[in-house]
Amino acid sequence: MTARARFRQADVTRAAAGMARAGVPVQKIEIDPTGKIVIFPGTPEKKADSNEWADLE
Repeated sequence: MTARARFRQADVTRAAAGMARAGVPVQKIEIDPTGKIVIFPGTPEKKADSNEWADLE
């Protein structure tokens, strides 16, 4: 049996859209098992598996 989600996609979308309207870029969004949504401001981090040399091609 699974527990019901304590947040909805609309909750996350609303929070991210509020940051965008304020002019703050979103680095990442984390959702706690309790349903708490945490938004980290800043530019998104580059993934570790990305190839920095591919940009030169």
